Amino acid sequence: MSITLIAEIEAQKKTANPNKYLLVGTYTGKGSEGIYVYKFNTKTGDFKAVSNTKGINNPSFLDFSPNKKFVYSVNETGNLGGISSFSFNQKTGELKLLNSSSANGDHPCHLSMNTDGKHLATANYSGGNLCLFEINADGSLKENPQVIQHQGSGPKKDRQEKPHVHSVNWAPNQKDLYAVDLGTDKIMHYKLENGKLITGNPEFTQVLFGSGPRHFTFTPNGKFAYVIQELNNGITTFRHDNGFLKPIDGSPTLPADYMGENSTADIHISPDGKFLYGSNRGHNSITIYAINQMDGKLQMIDNQ
Repeated sequence: MSITLIAEIEAQKKTANPNKYLLVGTYTGKGSEGIYVYKFNTKTGDFKAVSNTKGINNPSFLDFSPNKKFVYSVNETGNLGGISSFSFNQKTGELKLLNSSSANGDHPCHLSMNTDGKHLATANYSGGNLCLFEINADGSLKENPQVIQHQGSGPKKDRQEKPHVHSVNWAPNQKDLYAVDLGTDKIMHYKLENGKLITGNPEFTQVLFGSGPRHFTFTPNGKFAYVIQELNNGITTFRHDNGFLKPIDGSPTLPADYMGENSTADIHISPDGKFLYGSNRGHNSITIYAINQMDGKLQMIDNQ
């Protein structure tokens, strides 16, 4: 069985095209020129510049349409930041600005495209709210997005003085949306019905007070979910069932002997659902976990 699996993997490696496009979002305040497009070779790790945008302010976070024909970026600024849409030429690797819209909140920091290609959710960190944009057939943003304002605060007044929506995440069913609020220590739950978001059942899941939940992800089968917490360097594991998130375990992101400053940032699961990766800022590492396929619990493998 193992030999067969290895043979299949090797066959896939030989037939798959190793050349992919790699898009990098940046902050533009110190000389960067927006979104950079590279050709990336997955076999060698080599990459070369193809194109970049100019005149787009702080496109720090990006997402694609399902057909990869369109790219969306936040414009992470105060004074009501923005969201921008681009067409993406898959032959030349060039981006062309379609239109931009107000994010209806300060410092938009995350966005997520529904697999229907018609709905784009965005998170406004300083605004403490989220938006739902409808998408035109040509990939551009429709006017007048739905805006949902969060309320509340958390115990750490230097970081949790008000709501801070840090990520928006579609469940595998593409109907449930979870908005992770660092300021209130809540994962808010919404449902997409008739093109609009309504309050889900339950309305929210409370996480550990003062933990500062930030980014969120599901296993491919949707059975388990994970949130990485910026303020306590931890990851919470949930069992996911019909919109409910039941906490079942907690995991540190740092080695037991590390005593320095740190905060966590991003979290991702491998496509096969077997491994989870979390990033540390301060320890400057990626923490690697194996996911127990039966109960979803994490086993730390390494900090790299």
